[in-house]
Amino acid sequence: MAKSLKVNDKVQVIAGDNKGKEAKIVKIDRLNGKAMLEGIGIVERHMRKTQFNPKGGKKKIHVGIDFSNLKLVEAAKFEKKNAKAKKGAK
Repeated sequence: MAKSLKVNDKVQVIAGDNKGKEAKIVKIDRLNGKAMLEGIGIVERHMRKTQFNPKGGKKKIHVGIDFSNLKLVEAAKFEKKNAKAKKGAK
């Protein structure tokens, strides 16, 4: 099941604190087996002052949800983007 999940798929969380919620996949981390969902699993991290971030402050980041805790509800539509196909259609 995990290999079939893709960006823009609609999934339902089946375990954990967010059980029962549905959301769209924004990003996938295949190495760690986690998916970042839209509006779910967002936490604030406190950033230290650095040369690149002189003010410091808070930053919102996605925390991934494991593939095993997700169920596919609706797959994203696949659209073939091919320049040659468009040329031949004229």
